[in-house]
Amino acid sequence: MSAVNKKAICFYFQVHQPFRLKRYRFFDLGHDHYYYDDFSNESIMRKVAEKCYLPANEVMLDLILKNKGKFKVSFSLTGLVINQFRLYAPEVLDSFRKLAETGMVEFLAETDSHSLASLKRRSEFERQVNVHKEMMKEHLGVEPTSFRNTELIYSDQIGAWIADMGFKAMLTEGAKHVLGWKSPNYLYCNSLNPRLKVLLRNFVLSDDIAFRFSNKGWNEWPLTSDKYASWLNKLIPKSELINVFLDYETFGEHNWKETGIFEFLTHLPGSILRKTPFRFMTPTEVADNLQPVSAISVPSPISWADEERDITAWHGNELQVAALNKLYELTDKVMQCNDNQIKIDWEYLQASDHFYYMATKFFSDGVVHAYFNPYETPYDAFMNYMNILSDFEIRINRYIPDINEKNEISKLNSLIVEKERIIDDQLKEIEKLKKPKSRGKTGLRAAAEMDLKSETKALLKETKTIKRGTKTTRNNKS
Repeated sequence: MSAVNKKAICFYFQVHQPFRLKRYRFFDLGHDHYYYDDFSNESIMRKVAEKCYLPANEVMLDLILKNKGKFKVSFSLTGLVINQFRLYAPEVLDSFRKLAETGMVEFLAETDSHSLASLKRRSEFERQVNVHKEMMKEHLGVEPTSFRNTELIYSDQIGAWIADMGFKAMLTEGAKHVLGWKSPNYLYCNSLNPRLKVLLRNFVLSDDIAFRFSNKGWNEWPLTSDKYASWLNKLIPKSELINVFLDYETFGEHNWKETGIFEFLTHLPGSILRKTPFRFMTPTEVADNLQPVSAISVPSPISWADEERDITAWHGNELQVAALNKLYELTDKVMQCNDNQIKIDWEYLQASDHFYYMATKFFSDGVVHAYFNPYETPYDAFMNYMNILSDFEIRINRYIPDINEKNEISKLNSLIVEKERIIDDQLKEIEKLKKPKSRGKTGLRAAAEMDLKSETKALLKETKTIKRGTKTTRNNKS
């Protein structure tokens, strides 16, 4: 590969829809165990499918066929959106299968429920990644080799876990506070395990399409494919890899068809291939063909959300922290449950969107949060979620007794068994003492027999008390 051709551009699109929750009142606890707004979920999925997924996938397929191996893209489809496709828009899943069959599209692994498990529980995080990998095999016939975490959340530790799971590359944000003087336009590696390659999003070039394309007040409006290609050319001397990572809903949903977004998408690959030395690669191809310039140190988690590019969009106030802590306190109990609906609810309730709705941010970030929020206030979102979570916990406890109480009952039962063994031994000894022996020992034997009887009576009384305690514990639980 010549120096001039060692220029790669990686296009990645996130595809996700949560299962939205219905309004759930405190008085519904213990009675109503169905938590989802089916009407909203179906109507939103149908709308986005018609406006975005179907037409955008049609454009992508046409571009792949037209450019004969030169145009490649990558997607991540959450497990939740796959389930919604199956329920409400199976033709969208079919269109993604057609893209997979071209061999020009890489599908990345992630958590199946678009969750924040990587911030709370490694075991749950890895379990969800493995579930998602199986979904990719089942529904798209692919086995992912690169990874992207929920909302591009990344840290050194999370990256090391992903390396341990055998992935080649991971995507995250080119956050300024992490990069410092470094450029996002090169390949990096994980600081704890250099085997994992790290692709950093160029947020300027990404947001030019995602957020500024429709803004007529933007000084670069209207954005054309040739203009975009010219910006890439200006980066040639100081770049090797340009990563453009977007929500797929950018095409047709966030930017409506009338803005010209599909025309821009249709012409963009041709402009890049004709007018720049950049060549399209998928994340795994980037990991296989480019060398990292250095390790990237990210001690605290970053993401692609909000101005701070951190995790405060989901973990930035007391409401969010309380809700997340309560949710993941239930992990061990859920893992012991064999109830299928509880397992489904566990997946759906982990979606990061529920915590995003609880954010109490202001200014530009607040506007973005409000745009995506179906609740009037973050406090409404919190109360609704916590009511549902409380009912969910009630259902779990009906299947799995409280671990501490279970241990307490086990200890009491063991104590009863031990006391009863001692009583049996002492009763046998009393029977021996009752048998006639030589006269010289009668007084001593009588005294010993009295002592044993007294001790045995006390043990019987103590055992009854323990049994009552065990019964009370069980009754309180039920």
